[in-house]
Amino acid sequence: VPLVESGGGLVQPGDSLRLSCAASGRIFSTYPMGWFRQAPGKEREFVAGISWNGGNTYYQHSVRGRFTISRDNGKNMVYLQMNSLKPEDTAVYYCAAGKRPYLSGSYSPDFDSWGQGTQVTVSS
Repeated sequence: VPLVESGGGLVQPGDSLRLSCAASGRIFSTYPMGWFRQAPGKEREFVAGISWNGGNTYYQHSVRGRFTISRDNGKNMVYLQMNSLKPEDTAVYYCAAGKRPYLSGSYSPDFDSWGQGTQVTVSS
């Protein structure tokens, strides 16, 4: 599943960024979508997931209340709005597609495809 992320960059602590992901290849509107991240020296981790129709969203504890995942099924797009960014949010962020239709998208095993990633650096 081709997934192309955009929107990363260098920001200061407390700033906001919005990541975007363009998807193609599957019937996008029936699959859960998500965002993962990988910091230097660490394993890739689940950040946020959204169900096929956007009705349910799931977040890693450390980003809950600061990050918001959303999707536009008409445009085959998924977004991650990141507010109040912290240095510990620095990582490569990956868009992810679910492995089967109608999975919840609530945790890592629901996903099997990732994009190339976009770098997010939070530093003063």
